[in-house]
Amino acid sequence: MFKTVKQNRAYQDVVEQIQEAIMDGSLVPGRQLPAERELKEQFGVSRGTLREALRVLEQKGLIEIRTGVAGGSIIREANSETLSENLALLIRNRAVSLQDLAEFREGMDGGVAALAAKRCTEEDRITLQSLLTEAETHIKKGRKGWDSFVRTDEQIHMVLARMSGNKLYIAVLTSVYHNIHSYYENYLPWSKALIQENYLDLCNIVKAVSAADADKAREIAQNHVRRFNAYMERKQA
Repeated sequence: MFKTVKQNRAYQDVVEQIQEAIMDGSLVPGRQLPAERELKEQFGVSRGTLREALRVLEQKGLIEIRTGVAGGSIIREANSETLSENLALLIRNRAVSLQDLAEFREGMDGGVAALAAKRCTEEDRITLQSLLTEAETHIKKGRKGWDSFVRTDEQIHMVLARMSGNKLYIAVLTSVYHNIHSYYENYLPWSKALIQENYLDLCNIVKAVSAADADKAREIAQNHVRRFNAYMERKQA
């Protein structure tokens, strides 16, 4: 199945060949890769090089390395779990610039809001309105309610993602909104006025979504991301 690799980029070639075999269906989920000795011979590499390649494939979520008598390298079912985990680490550690995060969120949040508007049900409207009421309750508590308000904001965005019906949006935005707090804590100039502005944006997004106005929902969501990113960039500067 595999060809001898070029020694100056040995482990990369091993990774690419196995990855390609998985992507084109030659290796199916649940199947075990050949034993180390056989793989070493097919690729023409050392044991160390082979194991390095297998570790990379495991980190990518393409294989699972099992130990013991029945051990080996098993092909994994493709899913969004690894993508979500890697994205969560990038955001949690603030390894993504504010500009990159804003550009990413502008497209994602706008797209989700538009799809949610197109697919909104009466039950969804009730859920969103209930969350807005909850958010308003937190605001009335003053500063001590700000953290709870941010959590409710997160819930509203996750409901919108679920309403979109798009599994990729749901997986990616779950990672974003569960880990974005480090950016808020470090870069947002928190104030009563900022919280109120955030709440008003949420109200307007929910209003557009509930009215099935996809274009308006997209516009409001995107404008919200742009403005709040501008606040964070000013504080960072």
